[in-house]
Amino acid sequence: MTLRELRSRQFWRAMLAELLGSLVFVSAVLGSSVPGSGEAPPGPLYPALAAGMVAVALGHCFGEISGAQVNPAVTLSLLATRKLDLLRALVYVGAQCLGASLGAGALYLALPLKSTAECFVSKVPMELNAAQALGMEVLSTFQLVFTVFSVEDQRRRENVEPGNLAIGFSVSAGVLMAGRFSGGSMNPARSLGPAIITGFWENHWVYWIGPVLGAVLAAWSHEFFFAPGASRQKLVACLTCKDIEMVETASVSRSSLSTVTQTAMRAKQTNKQEHN
Repeated sequence: MTLRELRSRQFWRAMLAELLGSLVFVSAVLGSSVPGSGEAPPGPLYPALAAGMVAVALGHCFGEISGAQVNPAVTLSLLATRKLDLLRALVYVGAQCLGASLGAGALYLALPLKSTAECFVSKVPMELNAAQALGMEVLSTFQLVFTVFSVEDQRRRENVEPGNLAIGFSVSAGVLMAGRFSGGSMNPARSLGPAIITGFWENHWVYWIGPVLGAVLAAWSHEFFFAPGASRQKLVACLTCKDIEMVETASVSRSSLSTVTQTAMRAKQTNKQEHN
């Protein structure tokens, strides 16, 4: 990123989009977690529905501005695959954490009983250990980020907009899958905001290492093994900090040449059959 880009209006619009998006996302998820008067804390269903629906909405609101990442794990997975430069990634992560903290703070101030704020916190259940919760965070975040990369790849190739709903479903699925084991955070900023507001930091590392590890594994799996343009050369280029775009261009060129050759062969066979 150049100094000119850093000063541009587009860059700061993207930063504010990540801040506001994270604030809205965390507010929606935490608000759906608050029990009613005299009620037990709700299970993962309400947070799962809220997270999925607000993810779809934010994709439409901020997708064209910043990508509507609103998740440090997603941002760091883009950095790990060199789709995002280091400075922009750091600014985005800072904005996401600030937005999440503001959202958690706003919900905390709105609570009639401050003791119910404990339902905001991402924490390991007493019957499980941190390693088990870590594994569920890795798994749930893996499926989320793999979906994100698959949707973005399809958008680039087909120039369509089918994917916000798929991402929303993936968010909801992740919360439902891991909700009773780890809280189904999948988002370090979502866990950081309530931790700052409530002062509860026990096993907080689980909600950074798990989502980031799952996100990076998903990004590498998609980009270097499952994507149509995946290749060993692309993986080597990423690991050695070479220009990935040149490798992708060469891969697309070979793919296009192969398609043209196959089309020509089919046309030749058709002409031969017509003559016969």
